[in-house]
Amino acid sequence: MAEYTILVSWDDEARVWIAENDDIPIILENASLDTLIDQVKLATPELLELNGKPHTGIRLFFKIEHEAVVA
Repeated sequence: MAEYTILVSWDDEARVWIAENDDIPIILENASLDTLIDQVKLATPELLELNGKPHTGIRLFFKIEHEAVVA
């Protein structure tokens, strides 16, 4: 089973979540975190196939980073 970690970060200026992974390769953005995760799940098998990598039995781990200044 192939495993990939997707780094998800918030771009405060653009007001979007950004998902990226160089091994797939993928970079997507969306204002909704849930929608972005769905987009990544749909795009990953196709991108892996286009890049000649195994595209079945894929496990994705989402590492979400969000920074906030509170005081």
